[in-house]
Amino acid sequence: MDKTLYNSYINILKEELIPALGCTEPIAIAFAGAKVREVLGNMPDSVTVKCSGNIIKNVKGVTVPNSGGLKGIDVAAVLGIVGGDPNKNLEVLSSIKEEDIAKTKELISNNFCQCDLIEGSENLHIIIEAKYKDSSALVEIKNAHTNITKIIKDGKEIFSADNSLKQKEHDDRELLNIKDILNFANEVNIEDIRETIKRQIDLNSAIAEEGLKNDYGSGVGKTLIKYYGEDVRNRAKAYASAGSDARMGGCPMPVVTNSGSGNQGITVSVPVIIYAKEMNASEDKLYRALVLSNLIAILQKKHIGKLSAFCGVVCAATGAASGIAYLNNADYKIICDTITNALCTIGGMVCDGAKSSCASKISEALDCGILAYNLAKDGKVFKSGDGLVKDNIEATIDSIGRMAKEGMKGTDIEILNIMIDK
Repeated sequence: MDKTLYNSYINILKEELIPALGCTEPIAIAFAGAKVREVLGNMPDSVTVKCSGNIIKNVKGVTVPNSGGLKGIDVAAVLGIVGGDPNKNLEVLSSIKEEDIAKTKELISNNFCQCDLIEGSENLHIIIEAKYKDSSALVEIKNAHTNITKIIKDGKEIFSADNSLKQKEHDDRELLNIKDILNFANEVNIEDIRETIKRQIDLNSAIAEEGLKNDYGSGVGKTLIKYYGEDVRNRAKAYASAGSDARMGGCPMPVVTNSGSGNQGITVSVPVIIYAKEMNASEDKLYRALVLSNLIAILQKKHIGKLSAFCGVVCAATGAASGIAYLNNADYKIICDTITNALCTIGGMVCDGAKSSCASKISEALDCGILAYNLAKDGKVFKSGDGLVKDNIEATIDSIGRMAKEGMKGTDIEILNIMIDK
């Protein structure tokens, strides 16, 4: 491969596959809270948190990790302020103590934190302002969960970031295409991605096991095993769903994300790991399959953005199905047909926020993805002109992305209005 392209793909994996503790939206708020206290230099007297609609949607129904089972924007912000460590990024709440939880409850009961909606802005946008006596601090995050774009202290802007980070990310992601992803998966030096992929295997497998051992959320993973058995297809669905059960239920274990989402990170990796074990695949083959599955998921998300009305686990499950195909030595055509069959069956599943039913959506998306691969390996693929299917795989992915990003904008607004009873 071209060296520049090769290095870009390595960097994309390192940027996207990062550890996070809990659902990334409340964690982003907690990170902003911890940062604003650091800037202020004191425990605030009061705090105001402003969030875009998609942030609100993904915080409303999910348990904040290490919070003692609490939910909400105010919980995430205050817990981050009271006991968060901004130097730990998406693991900002990993060192929370019992006294921090008690203090958070006390402050919330005293209306310490006010929450407002930011209208007409980026889908991922957080502003948190804190005041202590005559001093104030403000931290703004945009586009990515720990991407601080502005810091203001006592009315003076002490940090401002232009759009260069977003532009660089956009330019890097534009290099992604299925043919080059497959070539990269075949050619990559495993040592160049070993640490990144091994961390994903270890952390995401661990939370899947935790979800099956204990009771979290609606117990989708455990229910799949109880009623549908131990065949590899069902185990792939069950383990991935169980990881989400635990994560949405506030389990204080980190996961490795994909496209800014822990659920997507679980979905894109755990089924591939389960299939590799079943097939006694080599470590080398598993690592290459996970490189492929992750990059295919990221390719789809580049058209959609990190947050939208389109359920991101569809992209992740399509990536996982492609990774399973790769384990079975599928060629370029079969992988392309797998993607087409999956996206043009379940593409359009809505995101109505982070919560326990995400685990069920993961199960259904993976079921569709595995069916898509089985159809593809038998030479069956939806044809150009069938709905959103186009003449080639890149155009088909583009069409699904357009539908998700542009076509579902109104859906996104209405979902939020329904969720906040507006």
